[in-house]
Amino acid sequence: MSLASDLRTLVTYRGFRWLLTIRLISQTGDGLFQAGLATLFFFAPERMASATDVAAAFTVLLLPFTLVGPFAGPLLDRWRRRQVLLYANLARALLAVVVAILMTRVGVGPAVYVTVLVTLGVNRFLLSALSAGLPRVVPRHLLLMANSITPTLGAAAAVIGAGVGFLLGLVLPAGGTRNAGLLVSAAVIFALASLAATSFAADELGPGGEEDRPDTGTEHEGAPGARGRMRAGQRAGLAAVFATVLTDLAAALRYLRARGTPAAALAVMAAHRFVYGVNFLVLILASRNLLVDPTNAQAGLAMFALLSAVSFAGSGLAIVATPVATERVSPHHWIVICLALGSLSQLIAALAPRTAIFLAAGFLLGLSVQGAKIAVDTIVQRDTADAFRGRAFALYDVFYNAAFVSAAGLAAALLPDTGWDRTLFIALMIGVALLALSYARANTAPREVSGRS
Repeated sequence: MSLASDLRTLVTYRGFRWLLTIRLISQTGDGLFQAGLATLFFFAPERMASATDVAAAFTVLLLPFTLVGPFAGPLLDRWRRRQVLLYANLARALLAVVVAILMTRVGVGPAVYVTVLVTLGVNRFLLSALSAGLPRVVPRHLLLMANSITPTLGAAAAVIGAGVGFLLGLVLPAGGTRNAGLLVSAAVIFALASLAATSFAADELGPGGEEDRPDTGTEHEGAPGARGRMRAGQRAGLAAVFATVLTDLAAALRYLRARGTPAAALAVMAAHRFVYGVNFLVLILASRNLLVDPTNAQAGLAMFALLSAVSFAGSGLAIVATPVATERVSPHHWIVICLALGSLSQLIAALAPRTAIFLAAGFLLGLSVQGAKIAVDTIVQRDTADAFRGRAFALYDVFYNAAFVSAAGLAAALLPDTGWDRTLFIALMIGVALLALSYARANTAPREVSGRS
């Protein structure tokens, strides 16, 4: 079925309509907020972005998703999810205004970084609450459809929000007024998302009571650990919940390693994500300091928007091409092909620091990384027992974001402020090629494993 026909089926349910509305509003605000951060951290005229600055900013942006993500599920089994959507969006609105005030009064410093870190940590809970609420608003047999559609539409809303932010940046006066305007605009959207959450009754999105609602209730698979453990966690303190989560994740990691294919796929995903992270940081630095006049921050922002759009186009092609390709080759072999394309992208990037080179390499890397990611998702879903699948994807999120944070650390240590370094690109090319060869020799069939959650 097409996206449009699936959506027509799902919007017949009132709860789904409102939950989707909250997601779209909230993630539009996310895109606008992140556009404001991009301008603030990387393309403000008064700032000359260095590799260290970019690495520090990306560590702040991704650390909440790395550290908070595994604990979001069990905490959302303790807190009323509608209240999370209501108050967390209000908190984000307030925090966005605080960031705008801090930025205009004291500039980018520790206070701004800490406030942004808290804001993004709250966002992690919001996204988890939106996912956890889905089983309460659609029948069980439509959950797969809903889980496929809502992240796609949410990501599209974030891109739209970022685009609106870019356009606002062209209209608003340069400097602190522009940055503050983008952040305050995001705050207004967050407040609207909070208002939309009042369409639900306080207990309508759970937790609790699923056993009394057989048509629409199901266990939230994204929450690490079994339902019984989470209920025990509700009666214990937060420290006990954290300890339970860590124990469950350790058990899941042992299971995935014993199973073989899911662990290998996750390792490939993390390594590939690391390479993508280095290249993304290169795009920021090159856009700001190499491909345009470094004193023209607005031209740098426009160049970054162009390079990012071409990379996203490569990712879009992967979304179309991967289902077609995997009708002819296995997901395992498609990952090998994507890794080969990724290695080629690094060879192209090493040729010269030219805009056309960056465009070609970025498009190819976007295709490579997204295509491999889709295949990795398939392998992890297919080869992981249901009792471990939620925790497998919790680990997936940790590795996915930790790889980007690690890439930021490498950028701070090795990249020049212009972003381009031929030796680094050649090293990445060789590394991805070796990864492709290694994965090509890996087992394609999972090992039998006995065990319980």
